[in-house]
Amino acid sequence: MSTLDPAAEDLLRELAPQVLGVLTRRFGDFTAAEDAVQEALLAAALQWPAEGLPGNPRGWLIQVAQRRMTEEVRSEQARRRREDRVAGQQPAEHWSAPPADAEDLGGRDDTLLLLFLCCHPALSPASAIALTLRSVGGLTTGQIADAFLVPEATMGQRISRAKQRIRSSAVPFRMPAPEDRPARLGSVLHVLYLIFNEGYVGSAGPELQRVELSREAIRLTRALHTALPEHGEVTGLLALMLLNHARSRARTSPAGELVPLAEQDRGRWDAGAIAEGVALITAALPRGPVGPYQVQAAIAAVHDEAATAGATDWPQILALYGVLERLAPSPVVALNRVVATAMVHGPAAGLTELDALESTGQLTGRHRPAVVRGHLLELAGDAVGAAEQFRAAARLTASLPECHHLTVRAARLGRPTT
Repeated sequence: MSTLDPAAEDLLRELAPQVLGVLTRRFGDFTAAEDAVQEALLAAALQWPAEGLPGNPRGWLIQVAQRRMTEEVRSEQARRRREDRVAGQQPAEHWSAPPADAEDLGGRDDTLLLLFLCCHPALSPASAIALTLRSVGGLTTGQIADAFLVPEATMGQRISRAKQRIRSSAVPFRMPAPEDRPARLGSVLHVLYLIFNEGYVGSAGPELQRVELSREAIRLTRALHTALPEHGEVTGLLALMLLNHARSRARTSPAGELVPLAEQDRGRWDAGAIAEGVALITAALPRGPVGPYQVQAAIAAVHDEAATAGATDWPQILALYGVLERLAPSPVVALNRVVATAMVHGPAAGLTELDALESTGQLTGRHRPAVVRGHLLELAGDAVGAAEQFRAAARLTASLPECHHLTVRAARLGRPTT
């Protein structure tokens, strides 16, 4: 049996959320619409290799999916009419499908609306991430489960519950009201940021990076930026992703081991992605107002524009972390500022700030404070103390590549005290 070529597979992945958006808007049932779209995609995978790509692939998918959905709705209506007759009630009127229009068949794109729907504030971040990747990103339930290291059945249940939550909320399929848009857009940006981060630094498992997740987050954020090109935080998030993702090839050795930022071969960084990211954030910052994603992108740009690790403008990075702490204070931001403080004012100053941060208890049980303390102790010349901190961090992290890196780093510095 012939199969779809890669270009056709990419086209289906691109069109799937558009078709889902059309059907959800037209029929008002997200869950049923997704089932119909999946059947249409399966039909395309079976028919297109033999019959050739249709002249209007999007229109073909919409018409096939609508037929499937119409058949399902009419079947349900017929069942209800039979039950009404048995109960002696007046049967419901015959239902007819809403007609397809030229705008839907030709190119109206509801992907942005779909993003807002999948990132509804009623959903937990984990559910919103899974639903976004499934319905907008086009990943299979199995692919999402693999990415987050959970059984496929577990991920399927999570996605199903998210759909039911949306259905029970009776959220209309339209752009949120003006007064609701900032919060809803904030949810969308947060979910895209979490998807990217999970791909960029896997929180658990054998892989340091899950590049497919990072790329999908960039693709979706780029689509959002196309729809909202003047929004500073949308621009900032896209710039941040591009500037960080530009280092991906240099973050692992040929053997798959983690390579810290200061030791990376900057010749392997993606110069095109860096140029695009720098251009985006340079254009966004003067427009104002400035938000956390823009500040994070500015920090990433300072790192990426340095020809060598030693040429990094740490005073500027420290100042930017000060701005970020005022805009979006968090223990993680404070921990990053500790590193910048040490690079500007010396490791002793950084250790003093780290002591104060750890005394709050906000980072208890996390491995990153031990990594930072080890780094600062190493800078201060305390190799044995640094090694002990790296070993402690290795015991706490769930990332196997990071655990291996920290263990090797500790071994190179010294043995534990007895």
